[in-house]
Amino acid sequence: MTAGSSYTPDRLAAYGRAIEAEQGANAKWFLQLLKENAEIAQREKLPLCDDTGIPHVIIRLGEHCELPAGWLAAIRAGVSDGLRSLPGRPMAVKGNDVQRVEQSLGLYAESEALEPAPFRIVPVPGDKVEIVVLMLGGGPEIRARTRRIFHKRSMEKVIGEVSQWLCEEAGVLGCTPLIAAVGIGRSQVEASAMMLEAMADGTLDVQNEWEKKITDAINNTNVGPLGLGGKCTAMGCFLKVGPIRASGVRIVCARPCCTMEPRVGKIVLG
Repeated sequence: MTAGSSYTPDRLAAYGRAIEAEQGANAKWFLQLLKENAEIAQREKLPLCDDTGIPHVIIRLGEHCELPAGWLAAIRAGVSDGLRSLPGRPMAVKGNDVQRVEQSLGLYAESEALEPAPFRIVPVPGDKVEIVVLMLGGGPEIRARTRRIFHKRSMEKVIGEVSQWLCEEAGVLGCTPLIAAVGIGRSQVEASAMMLEAMADGTLDVQNEWEKKITDAINNTNVGPLGLGGKCTAMGCFLKVGPIRASGVRIVCARPCCTMEPRVGKIVLG
């Protein structure tokens, strides 16, 4: 519910800075509207967006934790309760494999019928468990890319290609300003996992030089908020690099998170 109904403090602060910097009347109006929408959603515990998102759960499991039987089932039950209470938009498709692909039997009416994405469990030092929930909508998924880049031993080459992809998608995403989420890894699975970790941990209060390069490239498109033109096409970028193998390619997953995302909630147990 927290993920689906509230921005993190760094997001609200970034919107304040963007409103001050934006000069176009229409673009400034839309940014102010987004900030007001976020404040109402957080205060009233309402969804930030009609596309309430698919739950993606990251479990950071302390290596010295002793967990009771049924703890994974308890997390799934908590996700269902949250979807019911938020409320989530009914999006679960009925039927067997073919019927779900073709959406021929329609949807379940219950929000909690939506299956979360497969859990990601990450071993970490200590004796606590951190549970992170990301609510990920459909628009950014349509515009995301996972590809290989011939890196030529150059981070500039990798970031340059990623920036080009994201600039191409910024103009057709619709819900700008965006936040770019980028993961670099050894396989498509790992690159996607790094992208999820980047969204879980990223903050607009701190941006490294590579995140700034991607953000600046997207802002130079002048797409602006809601495609109305202006300085703020991207609020920032979240980048995470995983373990890398000796190879001529790097696998990169890049997602232009819409203006409502990343939607993140966290809890630490133990």
